[in-house]
Amino acid sequence: MDIDTASQSLSPAAASHHPNLKLPATCDPPSEHNPPQQATWIIFGATGHMGRSLVRAALSHGDQCTAVGWTQENTVEQMNKWQERNCLGLLCDVRVRETVDQVIRKSIDHWGHVDIIANCTGYGVIGACEDQDDHDLRNQFTTNFLGTLHIIQLSLPHFRAQSYGRYLIFSSTAGALGVPGLGPYCATKYAVEGLIESMLYEIDVFNIKATLVEPGHVRLDEPDDPLGGGVGGYGTGSGAGLVTGPPKPKRYGHFFVKPVFSEPYDTPTSPAKHAKRMIQWLNDRQPVSAVKSAELVWQLGHCSYPPLRLLLGSYAVESIRDRLRSIIEEIEDWKHLSFPVVGPPEDSNDTPKVKGEEGEQDDEMQENE
Repeated sequence: MDIDTASQSLSPAAASHHPNLKLPATCDPPSEHNPPQQATWIIFGATGHMGRSLVRAALSHGDQCTAVGWTQENTVEQMNKWQERNCLGLLCDVRVRETVDQVIRKSIDHWGHVDIIANCTGYGVIGACEDQDDHDLRNQFTTNFLGTLHIIQLSLPHFRAQSYGRYLIFSSTAGALGVPGLGPYCATKYAVEGLIESMLYEIDVFNIKATLVEPGHVRLDEPDDPLGGGVGGYGTGSGAGLVTGPPKPKRYGHFFVKPVFSEPYDTPTSPAKHAKRMIQWLNDRQPVSAVKSAELVWQLGHCSYPPLRLLLGSYAVESIRDRLRSIIEEIEDWKHLSFPVVGPPEDSNDTPKVKGEEGEQDDEMQENE
């Protein structure tokens, strides 16, 4: 999949016709011979890097979408500017269960049903594990893990009632391997991965599917809007092209850097400090295209046989594959401690006789004689 090459101002329409942006035929993705039915989405975190591109991808394909912004970054007025025939702009804080419930209820009342829920929310704090205080730890877990759980618990009754539903949960490469400087963030993503993998066993009987999307380093490569920041130009409503909304996300806005590192972790060779330099250096150099990734995720929402995990970008594939290799190698090195050592089979003819068996019988025969 060609999602790592440079693409400047690639529109969703152009991405949908990209010859290399196709999911494998084994998952039965939408195609000319398998045209998709119009679907209704709720996209949480719609004003972030991936969420914004996913909203545009869904609208460009004619789907309906509830775009959900974050109360700490967006305003009701901004989200209201996203309103059009196929787009409903709402606001919530995934940490607060009641606000998530309101979004789901309003979406069902507005569209009549919901087919696909994508959760693109989440953030991380860059700093050594020891340097992250209680506020940093709790907020990351409440947002990334409990926020995901709130969305799932409040929407599952609707999906069960209609005997269909699809979850697209954005995880990260940090959900498959530890990253220095992002320990608590990795812990939240590990928790999300365990949650979804366990839940699949419980919901499969209701025809509800879920996929963990694991992107690598994603750059914001959408074209600039003429009027700044919205989804306009990619919808199908009468106001298409004239709709403005939340401003464009900040570069790597989903990561916050601790302003001060403690003395033990503030050295040039500190792994946690290296993570800070890495984020600042990447800026716009992230290899994975958000627009191309969003096109693949849109296809994922419409395919018949979704995978448990979708890795996006060569960094994600290579880093996770190397991590899994190291786990297998470590298991093989130490498995002898858990399994009994198997020796050569003993020859039954060479088995020594135990006194009390044939020896005692011979003595009794001699006494009888």
